[in-house]
Amino acid sequence: MRLKAMSGVILAAALLLGSCSTPKNITYFPELNNGSIVRAEKMLDIRVKPEDKLSIVVSTQDPNLNSLFNLVTTQNRLNQTTSSTKSVDNQSSNSSGQVSYYTVDSYGDIDFPVLGKLHISGLTREQIAGKIAEDLMKANLVKDPIVTVEFANTGISILGEVKAPGRYEFNRDHLTIVDAIAMAGDLTMNGLRENILVMRNLGDGRQEAYRVNLLNAQELASSPAYYLQQEDLIYVEPNDKAKRETTPNGNTPYTPAFWVSMGSFGITIATLIITLTK
Repeated sequence: MRLKAMSGVILAAALLLGSCSTPKNITYFPELNNGSIVRAEKMLDIRVKPEDKLSIVVSTQDPNLNSLFNLVTTQNRLNQTTSSTKSVDNQSSNSSGQVSYYTVDSYGDIDFPVLGKLHISGLTREQIAGKIAEDLMKANLVKDPIVTVEFANTGISILGEVKAPGRYEFNRDHLTIVDAIAMAGDLTMNGLRENILVMRNLGDGRQEAYRVNLLNAQELASSPAYYLQQEDLIYVEPNDKAKRETTPNGNTPYTPAFWVSMGSFGITIATLIITLTK
């Protein structure tokens, strides 16, 4: 009888200790050792989509030609932009002659000075710059132009268990999900690291979902969501520990009364053990 009671006490104590154990699945890439090599299967470039905004600057040896190919904004007395390509931030064009932005229309086109309509959807920055330079030279408009293309509104959204959720703009050809998480200040201790959701905008109202695992470096690098695209949404859901520590009243940790009860339970177990061992 005493043995059964003792077994019950030990089991209860084990359950109590297990509920207070150290959380697992916290460390990123635990399988990597010194000298380990991880290779992404495919490098995914940022490519132009409808509604993107681009800065396109053509530089030649003739200042008159530069002003011909580079859009500038004009402003009225109320300091409102009146050009057809709206500028979006502190680098926007103004009456001093700074270059404005091109907005890609729903067909994937921009209206470029002199050259007219250019279809650039699906192209990278390098490809757009090369296309414009080639078209200008083919039309005998300029010789050896330098064309610079920059993204103006490329952004992603990061939600859930990160330290600084929000929308983040970037101007890079390659952005990994690790870079994005770093921009958001890293995951919280309650973030589920092995099942992060990435939603990718495919256009026409369609989105494709991916799941990525930060606990396995090679699996992560092999995911189509390792390299992000503009307008991707990253959601880090809470782990089981965080879910258990909430109440129906709304993200409230266990109250002090709960921990008092747990302490009383521990004292009861200790008393039983002392009694049964006498």
